[in-house]
Amino acid sequence: MDPIREGAAGAAVEDIQERLGKLGYEIDAAEIAAQTFGRSTATAVAKFRLDHDIALGADVDMATWTALVDEGYQWGDRTLYLRLPNFHGNDVRFLQSCLNILGFSCGEPDGFYGVYTEAAVKQFQESQGILADGMCFPDTVDAIDRLRHVWGGKPAAGPHPMGGMGFARAASVLENVQISITAEDPISRNVAGRIWNLASATTDQSGLELIEDTRHMRHGDQALFVLSAAPLPDRSSNVANVVIEDFGTLPQRLRTTIESSRNKVPIIRLELPVGLEYDGSFTTGDAQTLAVMLLDAICTAYDA
Repeated sequence: MDPIREGAAGAAVEDIQERLGKLGYEIDAAEIAAQTFGRSTATAVAKFRLDHDIALGADVDMATWTALVDEGYQWGDRTLYLRLPNFHGNDVRFLQSCLNILGFSCGEPDGFYGVYTEAAVKQFQESQGILADGMCFPDTVDAIDRLRHVWGGKPAAGPHPMGGMGFARAASVLENVQISITAEDPISRNVAGRIWNLASATTDQSGLELIEDTRHMRHGDQALFVLSAAPLPDRSSNVANVVIEDFGTLPQRLRTTIESSRNKVPIIRLELPVGLEYDGSFTTGDAQTLAVMLLDAICTAYDA
């Protein structure tokens, strides 16, 4: 496109002025009424270019126009998914910021819907029990909007790894929260049993109970955690599934899943990172380490 600069007039200038105005850049009312690219419009363009790391100048070239269009996209305006070239814009940056705060890390918010953002979207979708296809249809948009009380007003640079919970704080959480835990297979039952042993050793007033299956939930349970060594079946939905891979962000991801549950008692499937079959490489030390880290993450999620 040919650059649009001071002295121009017409519909293209009106579009530029409207976009800049929505982004908070001030333009004289007289220039807006006349649809003329005057001094205040040029100043607004120059500020916009500076704010978006575009070479100094006051005209609207292709790079500036592309950035203006990108910044105009609001969250929910369009369906986002992985494609080439990547979707990019303000709505993508907003999505990335929310996911980071909620514990589903997609890296530094850069406004490009790439493979890391798609992976974070899939993990978030699994945690909400919706189809994990990596595409931001209205159900995913609604799920993120329901968690506004979690991400609203929070910095988007995270998530940051969390340290250990600490014995005293863990004991306090366990004494004030009633949750049950069960498992789907021998490996995960091993880990679940160790979590129960650790909780019981932490305090003799622990509210964490090991149960046989989901049918044995207790009256008053605040959540049920179901451990599994198998990945969630393809095309599964209506199952809140949290993949155990990044323990630094796990407490926040658990908290997000708990708070977003539409069930009175959240049922959360925890997918262990040990594969489908026991082949001798999964040791008792591995099981104990997983148990310690999972109990710590659960207590931290409730402490938050």
